[in-house]
Amino acid sequence: MMIKNRSFFTIAVTFLTLSSFFTLSLSDFDVFKSFLGGQWVLLRPSIGISAMHMQVLNDNKVIIFDRTDMGPSNISLPSDKCRHNEDALKLDCTAHSVLYDIASNTFRPLMVQTDTWCSSGAIDRDGTLIQTGGYHGGERIIRLFAPCNNESCDWVELSKYLRDRRWYASNQILPDNRIIVLGGRKVFTYEFFPKNESSPSSFYLRFLIETRDPGEENNLYPFLHLLPDGNLFIFANRRSITFDHVNNKVVKEFPVIPGDDKRNYPSTGSSVMLPLRLSGGNDDNGTSVMPEAEVMVCGGAPPGAFIKSDKEHVYVEASRTCGRLKVTDSKPVWSMDVMPMPRVMSDMLLLPTGDVIIINGATNGTAGWEDAVGPNLNPVLYSPDEEPNRRFVVLNPSKIPRMYHSTAVLLPDGRILVGGSNPHRRYNFTAYPYPTDLSLEAFHPPYLAPQNAFLRPSILSVEAADKTVSYNQVFSITFVLSLYNPNGGLSVSLITPSFTTHSFAMNQRMVVLNVVDVSQLSVFAYKVAVIGPTTATVAPPWILHAVCCARWHS
Repeated sequence: MMIKNRSFFTIAVTFLTLSSFFTLSLSDFDVFKSFLGGQWVLLRPSIGISAMHMQVLNDNKVIIFDRTDMGPSNISLPSDKCRHNEDALKLDCTAHSVLYDIASNTFRPLMVQTDTWCSSGAIDRDGTLIQTGGYHGGERIIRLFAPCNNESCDWVELSKYLRDRRWYASNQILPDNRIIVLGGRKVFTYEFFPKNESSPSSFYLRFLIETRDPGEENNLYPFLHLLPDGNLFIFANRRSITFDHVNNKVVKEFPVIPGDDKRNYPSTGSSVMLPLRLSGGNDDNGTSVMPEAEVMVCGGAPPGAFIKSDKEHVYVEASRTCGRLKVTDSKPVWSMDVMPMPRVMSDMLLLPTGDVIIINGATNGTAGWEDAVGPNLNPVLYSPDEEPNRRFVVLNPSKIPRMYHSTAVLLPDGRILVGGSNPHRRYNFTAYPYPTDLSLEAFHPPYLAPQNAFLRPSILSVEAADKTVSYNQVFSITFVLSLYNPNGGLSVSLITPSFTTHSFAMNQRMVVLNVVDVSQLSVFAYKVAVIGPTTATVAPPWILHAVCCARWHS
């Protein structure tokens, strides 16, 4: 359900979630074990393109796109539209982007002019996708896609260009609604959109060249996370820093993540910032207490793995480790976990329960054309608050390998949308064992099992003055729940959906709000009052969607 009211931390798309917490005995927990594997549903056998990039929009649609330089796709543009291709075709009348309607499970072709291969993006506070860079003629292009209530909206390319070529760069929405675009292949700078005419159009960042491995790179698509203090956490290769993007200054360098494994493209691991939990209250100076921030990095590949796979066709085992770093500690130290299986090119998504799902990818090799083998068909659920030996749960497998150029995003209804996989220079539907895949699947995590319906709150309405919510403002949510245990607790969270490509979900964020009061309205209806996020550094501008999910503790 989409919440129409615009909030202070409006407008890029956000999910408002309710999670009910119950304490179950171990015998009760056993009853649920048979439902804990999740369910896969094939949504579309083909959408005509391979889903290299995906972004959920604020109108309950998903924009999906691929490269434009790989020849024809399997879906035609409208009869009056064609484009001049950069190398594969002189005239291309097929689409390389589609708009997917979540509710109706339908899609329509879109017209993108320049090559979007390995590009990046972020949603601004008006709900517009700001999409940056790519390859060939697209490497400095800024594209916009604004949702509309008819079938006419399409891609728009701006006449103003990026200062530097942005191929394999990363984006992050900032508290002032600007977007930072950082890095790229053989590019060691960052810049902003929109640009400030009074300052240089790009800025050099030595950290980007320091983390580049000769012959392999391993620092592309650097992991970016906006911290609660407004600084950026930047991770590339094996190193990480906090960075003051206002003053172009490295604030702190963290310990190198343990082990030799490389974590960024083409040794492609993934990263999330774990949920920000607002503790409430003020410090002795009357300032709101800053939430702790903890970053998690999983998967990757050993040094030299890309050269071995790309040049020698030797596919070494991927990394089995995850590292967690509480970056707001005075002396942060990496804490390491071992995954049930090795993973490279996997996607990591925050779930409404506060857990993390690790999905897609391979067990051996690296990113690149035909550079990996051994698909990871089983998603893995990671529960950050569990004991170390209980954090990982292996879920039910898909039947479709999701290798290089696959993606996944969280939908407003709590499902995971999964698509893509094309480890070939062109579309190749007869390649063995990993043909180009144009399908879309939905993975239903365990909280969506029908047997767990009584644990899932259903949001009815959001009440806020003037249909807006300001920072630190109290607002209310009315919901129904078949089984509610007042002693078990209730959690209310905001989740911003990601721009996902190449195993990194850019701009992904979850903020757990402070609950002020819960009152019962009828047998199954309740109202919860919560306090909105404290600052724009904690929650950049968002618009709300409502989803609800349950979580239980044994």
